[in-house]
Amino acid sequence: MKYWLVKSEPFKYSWQDFLDDKWTYWDGVRNYQARNNLREMKCKDLVLYYHSNEGKEIVGVSEVIREYYQDPTTEDDRWVVVDLKPVKTLEKPVTLQIIKSDTRLKEIALTKQSRLSVMPIKKKEYDIILSLAK
Repeated sequence: MKYWLVKSEPFKYSWQDFLDDKWTYWDGVRNYQARNNLREMKCKDLVLYYHSNEGKEIVGVSEVIREYYQDPTTEDDRWVVVDLKPVKTLEKPVTLQIIKSDTRLKEIALTKQSRLSVMPIKKKEYDIILSLAK
């Protein structure tokens, strides 16, 4: 199993929207590195959901329920999506400020590649973030 983080601006697609929908395909990725990360995702992988721009915080955990396929929002075959479903809302959001101040997370991709919308994270980083959410 691998661990990931995806970003969404809450005014475009919030965690609450995701909960209401019960699943979604993760579309709109137009960066090759982020696209390659989508291609690496496997069913049952866990994905942290990060509100970018507004909030700047991890708010929930989701799961990959379908591996990559053609992005239905474009005819350009370079772009793909995966299907995700929400698993749980974090008890307490974990802000970017908290992440940056925790020395155990100094190498997390969220701070190293801050503009990337889909990124891998290590199991240890995932576990630390969940512990910070309690």
